[in-house]
Amino acid sequence: MDNNTASKEDKRIYIMREEKPRKAVLSMGVPLVFGMFIMVLYNLVDTFYIGLLHDDYQMAAVNLGYPVMMVMIAVGNMVGTGASSLIARSMGADDMEQAERTLFTGYEMTLVNSLIIAALGLIFLQPLVRLLGAQSETAGYTASYVGVLLIGNFFIMGNYTFGQLMRAEGSVKYSVIGMAVGTLANIILDPLFIFAFGMEIRGAAAATVLGNALGCLVYLYFYLKNKTLLRLDPGLWHPKAAVIKEIFWVGIPASLETLLTAGAYVVLNNLAVGYGELTVAAMGISQKIMSFGSYIYQGFAAGTQPLMGYNYGAKNYRRMLEVLKAVILIIGAVELVVMAVFGLLAPVLIGIFTSTQEVIRIGSQVLRANMFILPFVGAISSSRMTFQAMGKPMHALGITIVRQLVLYVPLLLLMNHFFGFGGLIWAQPLTECIMMAAAVTLLSRTLKKLMGEGERQ
Repeated sequence: MDNNTASKEDKRIYIMREEKPRKAVLSMGVPLVFGMFIMVLYNLVDTFYIGLLHDDYQMAAVNLGYPVMMVMIAVGNMVGTGASSLIARSMGADDMEQAERTLFTGYEMTLVNSLIIAALGLIFLQPLVRLLGAQSETAGYTASYVGVLLIGNFFIMGNYTFGQLMRAEGSVKYSVIGMAVGTLANIILDPLFIFAFGMEIRGAAAATVLGNALGCLVYLYFYLKNKTLLRLDPGLWHPKAAVIKEIFWVGIPASLETLLTAGAYVVLNNLAVGYGELTVAAMGISQKIMSFGSYIYQGFAAGTQPLMGYNYGAKNYRRMLEVLKAVILIIGAVELVVMAVFGLLAPVLIGIFTSTQEVIRIGSQVLRANMFILPFVGAISSSRMTFQAMGKPMHALGITIVRQLVLYVPLLLLMNHFFGFGGLIWAQPLTECIMMAAAVTLLSRTLKKLMGEGERQ
């Protein structure tokens, strides 16, 4: 190993192993939050340019098709989270060969999964569109949008998965560069495809696919140029059953979080359609704006995951608890500021994407209700990702099931029935408030138990 490589490795390992918890969280999280902001632009740019068409039905179709994107992300998250957890733990245990084998296996699994999704999605496209809640005015637009996403789903999943794999070794900067290149391409290509080529909503989907494809190429470049700690070694192309099993063991429960969220999103959209398709458009815009706040806590939680995995592999449980406290405090403080901005500027923010006053009114109402989830969800996400990093997916799965199936979906149905649209939009804040207390308590007790066992040994 040359001096530059050694220095590069020492710095990344030092952050994960020895840096002060708050500094470590900021070092790993801030670049990723910045990268997540860039990812927000994927959604907002599409929404902005579709808004310039002055067609609220195409705006609604983008929202109706979003659960398909979430399914792709869920499958990508399965591979990315499962492989990243194993990579970080392997590096913590100083098993670099297994870490590199896991990396290559992650790329192979992404390719196979993308082919399966494309085939099934295109075969059953029309039933899928009906399931998403599209009606006569939006069905054709939704089918056009979803069809293009399905054709290019390898790049959508790959951009998400490969960035996770790169972050697992501490190479956050390179991960962010990949996100930035993909988003910049999407910003440039969107008006070209939507307006110049006259593709409208199909153009938005095509720009998204091509932007993600460029992001994937950037990740591949860094690996091939040996900028990373781990190598994409073709000699490790033959996956081991134990590695695949571990990726599935940790990854499937992780992907269920996104899949169940997508399912809840479908339930929400189908209920919202009862209040008119413009309501769906308004909710879609507000949810896209909410992604600014969502990606802050997701960025810090994802940045913390390699810290947790590495220290779990090194059996440094006390440091894990300190990092957990630090990340919850940091997320909570930042999200309170974001919440205040959303509350004050809701009509202005919604008005960026539409001139329809009814959509602005409804969207502002939704945004001002949803913003209350932000101080709570960060703690839930950090707790769940820590369990995944520890290779304890069933704990993470328990949080997911209780959150989505036991609380959120029943509350959606009940509160919509008894309180109408107001109840519909306040179901999620109530869910997240309850789940924050439950998730943090579970993780804290688990870490304290491990610390006690370590002290007795």
